[in-house]
Amino acid sequence: MNVVIFGATGMVGSGVLLECLEDARIASVLVAGRRPVGITAPKLREILVENFADLGPIQSEFATCGACFFCLGVSSAGMSEERYRQVTYDLTLGVAGTMVAANPAMTFCYVSGAGTDSTERGSRMWARVKGQTENALLRLPFKAAYMFRPGFILPLKGVRSKTAIYQAMYSVLAPLYPLLRRLAPRFTTTTVNVGRAMIVVALSGYDRPIIESPEIEQLAKERAR
Repeated sequence: MNVVIFGATGMVGSGVLLECLEDARIASVLVAGRRPVGITAPKLREILVENFADLGPIQSEFATCGACFFCLGVSSAGMSEERYRQVTYDLTLGVAGTMVAANPAMTFCYVSGAGTDSTERGSRMWARVKGQTENALLRLPFKAAYMFRPGFILPLKGVRSKTAIYQAMYSVLAPLYPLLRRLAPRFTTTTVNVGRAMIVVALSGYDRPIIESPEIEQLAKERAR
């Protein structure tokens, strides 16, 4: 399968990229982003994108991609709901619209988050906007769409967060991860397992569109067999 990744310079996207490059079932990886990922590999190709709201000129590049792994995302801290909706709902749906127009047989995997509000009516702003985004994606005529809702994600294989305070937290918590897994198994995973789980559902599908951390862990085990 050929895949395209958005957000490959971020922590989650970097982890997904590494798993795709290591998986023999992934024939090629197209990365669309504002900055180079900083690595080279025989099956990796990059397209630098200045404006994600205008992918029309390069839409044909995605026609042979069987899956899109959408890992772009920002924290809602300090943002108004209008601004957060622009960089979450509007941007994601704009990209997804281009993907489905390029290849409706594509599978779309979206990195959302634990606690997302599918009712769109809850008190937490970010959860409402994420819920709106998920619901809109599920209405698009893709072959399939899956909403990944990880909680705490531990970066592995040298992957780092671009946000200094987050990276400091990960560095402190890394030795405690086995304990975190025991205390909160339903809300913990790793960048490796998110990437492996995405590959599994892109290739083989899944029986429900919402995928929480426990399902991510189970799917990753299937990939490891």
